Amino acid sequence: MGCNSCSTDTNGVPKGCKSNGDCGSGTCGSGSKLAVFDWLSNMTLPNGQEPFDIVEVRFKNGRKHFFKNEKLQLCMGEVIAVEGSPGHDIGTVSLTGELVRIQMKKKRVAIDSEEIKKVYRKASKRDLEIWEKSRNREIETQRRGREILGRLGLKMKLSDVEFQGDGNKATFYYTAEERIDFRQLIRDLASAFSIRVEMKQVGLRQEAARLGGIGSCGRELCCSTWLTDFKKVNTASARYQQLSLNPQKLAGQCGKLKCCLNFELDTYLDALRGFPKQDTILKTEKGDAVFVKMDIFKEEFWYTYKNDSFKWYKLDLSQLKEIIESNKGGEMITSLEDYELDTPVVPKVSFEDAVGQDSLTRFDKPKQSKKRRPNKKKYVGKKKPNNQGQKQKPQGQSNKNQNQKRKPKRKPNNNNQKNA
Repeated sequence: MGCNSCSTDTNGVPKGCKSNGDCGSGTCGSGSKLAVFDWLSNMTLPNGQEPFDIVEVRFKNGRKHFFKNEKLQLCMGEVIAVEGSPGHDIGTVSLTGELVRIQMKKKRVAIDSEEIKKVYRKASKRDLEIWEKSRNREIETQRRGREILGRLGLKMKLSDVEFQGDGNKATFYYTAEERIDFRQLIRDLASAFSIRVEMKQVGLRQEAARLGGIGSCGRELCCSTWLTDFKKVNTASARYQQLSLNPQKLAGQCGKLKCCLNFELDTYLDALRGFPKQDTILKTEKGDAVFVKMDIFKEEFWYTYKNDSFKWYKLDLSQLKEIIESNKGGEMITSLEDYELDTPVVPKVSFEDAVGQDSLTRFDKPKQSKKRRPNKKKYVGKKKPNNQGQKQKPQGQSNKNQNQKRKPKRKPNNNNQKNA
């Protein structure tokens, strides 16, 4: 959802405010991931109740914190200066009112906590200029920081840099698989950029959420668009959904298991409650049968014999439970062929030309060669002459004969005969 300046004009062409996520609506660019609609904004408070004095402020990459407001009339989208450590920082108000109380309860932040800092003032023009200069330094600082990392030989990756609003402090976000001793790195960074340095380690999922990208489904990554909490994903989620344990297909761009494996897991767990265990062996007179695969929502199972595993036998849930109950009672069934389900015949669908269009297989016909063949004389009702054994006349002679035949006969000149 974008603001009015980002919407399309009357001709359907997008205007594009080109603010790169810094517009006042709070719903463009990087802020769209965690944008919250204040559905209590048009409701008045009860008599005698004062408005909630804590606001939610958004910073770079969707980072949010709570700050105490001291008698300032603030609304969503305003840029304010808040308390930093040390100095001050610049952020955008993302939520006000009673919804902030609900968000604090959801994130388990106490209202009377000492960690909640203060709101200083609304950002002035000078504050915005310093903030913009600081943000323009982030790309160059990240590039030079990676050069320092390569020189020191540390096994860590510098993923992002965030400057504080006053430009006196920078937070370096990094990922690493092992514990890193970056004391020398902090000294080199502080001396190179003349700022206070803070190192913050983030996980691979958080790094993918910051960078963004396109997933195997063809859409933007869930972690960079709407997913806010990263739950643990393990291989059991893939086993319950009967997926092949192929790490190349199950891993996302972060290198970890895809978060979408948990989206439908509860539905599969509910369907598997009444299913027997997969390691159950069916006792038959023909031999023991073991599990091969199953269709969870159709409640169909495929079993095969241990001795003859070339043929699979399809059973439904009721038949499988019946066989298991008989085995528990000490009885053995004759064979799985007696319980095998008949495969339904799928009717062949034929498509008709109801609109008068061309055939659907018109492009499947082989193309005809465009080479012209020499014209051959057609002999209708006559046998083709056999020229074998005869000498062919020279081409010039044949042409002469043809020309002579074509010349009309001249009439005799009577005057010459009389003179003779």
